[in-house]
Amino acid sequence: MINTNEFKTGVTITFDSNVYEVMEFQHVKPGKGGAFVNAKLKNLRTGAIIPYTFNAGVKVETAQIDKCEMNYLYDEGDKAVFMNNETYEQIEIPKEQIANELQFLTMGKNVNIKMYMGEVLGVALPDKVVLEVTETPPGEKGNSATNVQKEALLETGIRIRVPLFINNGDKIVVNTTTGKYDTRYKE
Repeated sequence: MINTNEFKTGVTITFDSNVYEVMEFQHVKPGKGGAFVNAKLKNLRTGAIIPYTFNAGVKVETAQIDKCEMNYLYDEGDKAVFMNNETYEQIEIPKEQIANELQFLTMGKNVNIKMYMGEVLGVALPDKVVLEVTETPPGEKGNSATNVQKEALLETGIRIRVPLFINNGDKIVVNTTTGKYDTRYKE
């Protein structure tokens, strides 16, 4: 159990038969009436983000989310197949459940799978990933001082904006939270 006054970003809770992650919260003490906590919660089953207001001091159940490192093996129809690196057990996750995460995943990469009491909730992405540029207009040397950008198609199918000096075949670091170019990858 956790008191709503003790909320922190990233805390996982259960209520209304669902599992939520606290994305944002704000303690409010109005001049009249009792204090309350405004929170933005992400439903870990559906991915929906909802606003919710708790009375201050209310206790809610915490949810123990387990993370298991697995390898992204392949796609099979509308499912993505992952394998536990220790037990070799394979699981299938519907692509629609992890559509956002798949934009940043390449087959053969290890990722953490989030689970709650044996139920697969999704994929925990690292903050940044390295992806290869597969299609972009030719680069321009010496134009790194300006903020001018062009569109690039990455190996996972996602399109993002990159600096003009990036070329086909370059590997770049992409921020998985914002979905934006971070830097050129140096091996």
